[in-house]
Amino acid sequence: MRIGSIEFDERPVFLAPMEDVSDPPFRILCRQFGADMVYTEFISSGGLVHNAANSIMKLDFSEQERPVGIQIFGGKVDQVKKAVEIVDSAQPDIIDINFGCPTKKIISQGAGAGILKDLDQMQTLTKAVVAGASRPVTVKTRLGWNEESIKILEVAKMLQDSGIQALTVHARTRAQMYKGEARWSWLRKLKQDSSIRIPVIGNGDASSPDRVKAMFDETGVDAVMIGRAAIGNPWIFRDVRSLLDKGELPPPVSWEERVSVAAKHLELKCEWLGERRGVLEMRKMYSGYFKGFRGSRSLRSLLMGKDSLSTVMEALMNFKQTDPNPRISVPGVASDPA
Repeated sequence: MRIGSIEFDERPVFLAPMEDVSDPPFRILCRQFGADMVYTEFISSGGLVHNAANSIMKLDFSEQERPVGIQIFGGKVDQVKKAVEIVDSAQPDIIDINFGCPTKKIISQGAGAGILKDLDQMQTLTKAVVAGASRPVTVKTRLGWNEESIKILEVAKMLQDSGIQALTVHARTRAQMYKGEARWSWLRKLKQDSSIRIPVIGNGDASSPDRVKAMFDETGVDAVMIGRAAIGNPWIFRDVRSLLDKGELPPPVSWEERVSVAAKHLELKCEWLGERRGVLEMRKMYSGYFKGFRGSRSLRSLLMGKDSLSTVMEALMNFKQTDPNPRISVPGVASDPA
């Protein structure tokens, strides 16, 4: 599979762009555990144009994350054009357009999945990004606004003709949000349509290694994008790779390895954000790392009460729990804004 000049091995697996999750520290860990490509959190075009500190910070990435895609959203063509220049100068491997976020805040700006109600505007925005970028442009979108407006086959062809080089489809409508089953049959229809020549990346209910393999087998997609199932579980990329390549899963991740990787995540957060903010931001991640283990609630409460890197590390490394085996096979997951 290729996106522009980027070549991937057979059946690659990507980390989805997720607000408050797929920041540089988490992307680094996912790449280390086998993610073939990672994406930034989505970035507001308006924020970039107005030099908002939070938006500018989201452009950060390190060489060890490559290949990395920067995802942007916006509903105003002039703003998007200016934002593309800023993103392009950051030199990511790919620029991705968010046409799939279902939240009201984004839709009210005529962006994200809101654009599915105005396909002419979708085409205009896409052409503007392609024209302003010196690197491959990709799109992430949904099946349609609702059940009555599913036009993903026509949308895929239109986006292809507009110059994008890969398309990620979350196989739900905006009306579904993240509820109900993802309709993989639409992914299969996309791959069976010979007029669609760009790679199709499947997303939605890729919640375990078995489900990722099933998506590849049942739909024929060129790649799979994992979102919620990776939260607190960067090992999923290693497990998927093992299942796809060897037909078997590695042993379950031990408590000790979870502690070690959570500690590394915390260190990376503090390096990127500074100690105080890094410690606070990391609090969102602990439930994902330890959910399903006896003692996880006590550990999380303990860590939430610490406010420095040293005290959190001491508590994390010295905590004792009595049941080393998870009661569930996959850690709990949070909302997926990707």
